[in-house]
Amino acid sequence: MGSKEQLFKYLLRLGDNALIQGHRLSEWCSRGPILEEDIALSNLALDNIGRAQAFLQYASEVEGNGHTADDLAYRRSERQYLNFLITELPTGNFAYTITKQLFIAQYDVILFEALCKSTDTTIAGIAAKAIKEARYHASHASDWCLRLGMGTALSHDLLQNEINDIWMFTGEMFEMTELDKDLVQFGISPDLTILQNIWLDKVGSVLIKSGIQLPGQGYQQTGSQQGIHTEHLGHILSEMQYLQRAYPDATW
Repeated sequence: MGSKEQLFKYLLRLGDNALIQGHRLSEWCSRGPILEEDIALSNLALDNIGRAQAFLQYASEVEGNGHTADDLAYRRSERQYLNFLITELPTGNFAYTITKQLFIAQYDVILFEALCKSTDTTIAGIAAKAIKEARYHASHASDWCLRLGMGTALSHDLLQNEINDIWMFTGEMFEMTELDKDLVQFGISPDLTILQNIWLDKVGSVLIKSGIQLPGQGYQQTGSQQGIHTEHLGHILSEMQYLQRAYPDATW
């Protein structure tokens, strides 16, 4: 098995991705385009928050420094977060959120399918539960892409524009760092370069059915695995961590 530090960082990445994406989705609460979708997006947010809690709780156990999942979520600085840049992008309009959801949820599906076979039994157990949620998230985003892409000229163009804008943030999800290469050798995590082709097929199939053109391979944003983020993460943390920062020893 890989070192405790390697496993800890990997768990932080899994937890941070779910935490930040969940926070972004929660911003739709009371703002959805229709009541049903308002509830759906709120439930997607809760799924992500629950997943974040599971991964961060395990991370705290691996770290062994007496920290809790809440400590890891609310008492780290921006440079200590390892979430993908795509998760911290602004909520934007509905088509923007659906585009992010399509890319992230399809990634989650194939990642958790692979992690169900992880040699780390705790990760495998969390993945087995998360895969059910991720499949629904992917189905939900795919259905909306079809509605928007095959709807009016305005909704089609809006979706195409959002796909084009966000595409540069998708390559980072499949970046193989030295950490990833080491964990692959121990069977803890999958080879992301293999997953990328599967992801491209799944996303491409949805976009083709939606009448949307798949963007070409161009410049890709990276940096999150070195703690380098967009300007948006700092604003998220200032809101998300306010209570814990103001009252660090508060309990319910």
